Amino acid sequence: MNKENLEQFFSHLQQEVTNVPDEVRRLFHGRGRKWQGLEQLTCDWLQGQLIVSLFREVDPDFLDDLRDGLLRFSMQPIWKEKNGTTILLQHRYQNGAPAEIILGDLDVHPVVEESGLKFKLDLGRNQNSGLFLDMRYGRDWVQQNAEGKRVLNLFAYTCGFSVAAIQGGAVKVVNVDMAKSSLSKGRDNHRLNGHDLKKVSFLAHDIFKSWGKIRKNGPYDLIVIDPPSFQKGSFALTKDYKKILRKLPELLADNGEVLACVNSPTVSTEFLIEGMLEEAPQFEYKERLENPPEFADLDEQSSLKALLFS
Repeated sequence: MNKENLEQFFSHLQQEVTNVPDEVRRLFHGRGRKWQGLEQLTCDWLQGQLIVSLFREVDPDFLDDLRDGLLRFSMQPIWKEKNGTTILLQHRYQNGAPAEIILGDLDVHPVVEESGLKFKLDLGRNQNSGLFLDMRYGRDWVQQNAEGKRVLNLFAYTCGFSVAAIQGGAVKVVNVDMAKSSLSKGRDNHRLNGHDLKKVSFLAHDIFKSWGKIRKNGPYDLIVIDPPSFQKGSFALTKDYKKILRKLPELLADNGEVLACVNSPTVSTEFLIEGMLEEAPQFEYKERLENPPEFADLDEQSSLKALLFS
C-alpha cells in the first residue's frame, strides 16, 4: 500500500459520492486490483455513514494520511449535500476487526436500502456487516424471478435472498443456516419490509445433517446456494460443495432453477460447471450473472461467481 496513491482514492471517492444513489453502495474496491498501491483498501457508503476498511497492516504514514484525508473529505460541500454523518475506519486484518471512529457518532445498527428493500446492518464489531454488497445483482435476479415459487436458501446468513424472494412474490422460502443469530437478523429484515412471516421458515441446522428436514419442505422451484469459502468445522469449499450439488435432484421440482454462488479467488466458474456436470448432470449451465460495476476486478475469475443452472 502506497500513500502516494491515496490522492487517487480521494479523487474517486469524491466522484462516487457525488453520483451515488440513495442506497447502500461500495464506493471504492481496491481489492479488485485495479488501483495500484491501494489493493487492500475498500470504502462503502451506508447512506450517511462512510465505512473504510483496511485488509492489511499499513505503515504509520499511510494511516495518518488516510485519516487526515478522510477528515478533509468530510469538510467538502458534497458531504453535507449527501447528509454525511460518520466515518468509520475498520482494521480487517486484526483479530476481531477493530474499528475506530474518525468522525461523528456511529449508528451500529443502521437500516439501509437496496433495490427497494430494507436491511438492518451490524457495524463495528464484526468483519461482515450483514449484507454482502457484491451480491446485489444476485438479489435483484431472485426478486425478479421468484413470483409463485418455493425457494430454498442454503447458507442463508441474514436472509438477503429470502427478503428478495418474498418481495418478488415467492409463496414460500426456507432458510437454512447453522447460526441462529444470523437467522434472527434475517427475521428482522423480513419484518422491516412488512413481509408475512408465515411464508418464511428459518432452520438453524447443519445442512449436511438435515437433508431429511430440508427435503420435507420441498420440492423447490428455486434453490440458492451461497456458502462461505471456509467455515471451521462445518464447510470447506473444494471438499463440501459437491455434496450439496449431488442432493439437488431430490430437492428441485421439475423445471426448477439453481443459483449457485462462490466467492473465492482460488476457484473459477469451471469449479461449479464441472461440479454440476459430475454430481447432477441433468442440470444445464445457463449463464453467469454480472457483478455490479463497482466491484470490477482485474481478473473476473477472482471475483464473485453467481451461476444459473436449470
